Amino acid sequence: MAERHMRNDGRPDGRDTRWTGHRAERRERILTAALTVISREGTSVSVAAIGAEAGMPRSVVYRIFPGREDLDERIRARILDDLMAALSPALDPKGTIRGAIELAASTYVGWVAEHPRLHQFLGTGPQGLPVTGSPAVTGTRTAVARDLARLLDSYAVQLLDGGRAPAGFSLNLAFGMVGLVDGVVNHWAAHPGTRSSLDDLTHFLSDALWGILSAATPRLGLRLDPDQPIGPNPEVPPGTPPLSESRAGGAGRR
Repeated sequence: MAERHMRNDGRPDGRDTRWTGHRAERRERILTAALTVISREGTSVSVAAIGAEAGMPRSVVYRIFPGREDLDERIRARILDDLMAALSPALDPKGTIRGAIELAASTYVGWVAEHPRLHQFLGTGPQGLPVTGSPAVTGTRTAVARDLARLLDSYAVQLLDGGRAPAGFSLNLAFGMVGLVDGVVNHWAAHPGTRSSLDDLTHFLSDALWGILSAATPRLGLRLDPDQPIGPNPEVPPGTPPLSESRAGGAGRR
């Protein structure tokens, strides 16, 4: 561990700040190198190969990351950061409901098809063995579902003239949609010999997501049209009552 240099007033001096910045720069180089090597050579990547790509010996990599498990989890988090950077614009709905669903599905499927080895690393790790309980993967999946639930809640307020969906409705719907996409795409990516075309996968996901959405929303008194326009993402007004407590505009549960 690096020595922490202190000033007379007890605060760290410039040497400590410079070391922190140097360490962060090295960490970034290592993670960038890891993604490059995995994309080029596959998931069975050694620390030595990552270090060589980053221009530093294996021993330096282990000074930055305390162990292989920690390094692998940081790699997964970096892969997910790149995925979310590509996906985020598609999660800001515009146009029609159908168009928004198709854009989100095609963007995600396109990223997986373009980065098959990075996607594989999220689920298998460096030795090709299944990875379970990755905080980065689980946390990102949960965050996406919760963001989608908030989006669904906000549109419910708009479409129901101020009413809100019953507690948990949007969460159930969001986690169901995310789980379907995750399961189908993971299987598609893992079985290249028997999988459908990229276009067929995208169309299937778009149709399935619309099917879930259109089957669930009649419980709110809504009959959605896939070609109906949707506006910018509205905010849920603070204190807006749940739909079960407000049947504004005649909208309510059936």
